[in-house]
Amino acid sequence: MATWRGPDGIQVEVIMLNRAPLYKITQRVNGRRYFLAYSSDVDGLLPWVDLGDLVEVIPFPATG
Repeated sequence: MATWRGPDGIQVEVIMLNRAPLYKITQRVNGRRYFLAYSSDVDGLLPWVDLGDLVEVIPFPATG
């Protein structure tokens, strides 16, 4: 699934919960990650983060 990071430690992940896709919003503070909210649509992210500040996290395969 996709993950985006924003300022102030905000992280948004797309997850499946009870067969429904949801956005999971968390925030990292002092090394700990705190759950903030679930949202079923993009508008639910707006109280937590400006969508223009989000940057997608792209996992790269390990090489060796």
